[in-house]
Amino acid sequence: MTDRDPDETTPSTHQPSGQEPPPPYGQQPPAYGQDPWSQQGYPQQGYPPPQQPYGYAQPGYPQPGYPAPGPTMHPSANTALVLGIVSLAGGLMLCGLPLVVGPFAWWTGRRAKREIEAAPHQYSGASEAGAGMVLGIVSTVLLGLALLGAVLFVALLVVGAAAP
Repeated sequence: MTDRDPDETTPSTHQPSGQEPPPPYGQQPPAYGQDPWSQQGYPQQGYPPPQQPYGYAQPGYPQPGYPAPGPTMHPSANTALVLGIVSLAGGLMLCGLPLVVGPFAWWTGRRAKREIEAAPHQYSGASEAGAGMVLGIVSTVLLGLALLGAVLFVALLVVGAAAP
């Protein structure tokens, strides 16, 4: 065993590949991005700026290797589409009861489409909102026709019952 101080270090001449040897004793290593030759009095040679370490992005740019995030889907766009599908398909299959959802699909789709058009960089989903709006319009027209038919049917029953 030796009587060495554990804080005392001896310089190593072997460096892993790609790394520079440590600076001589008494000198500070250059700051990140600073030209190592500028400390020794050499003139600047026009070195390119240092690269950012991997995994750190410049402000305003996405992480390296990842695509830039796009606009998010408007929360009401899919709601309008689902309401439109339920109102039209359910109205045709289940005796017209879900047709009452049609006006809500129309209103939700139109509101979502307006908000998407007002902020296209923030929201996507204009096609879903438009499809929900169209399905809501068709369902509302069918609901109106069904209500008109029901009123006419009741009117014919009343007139037929009153006739001798």
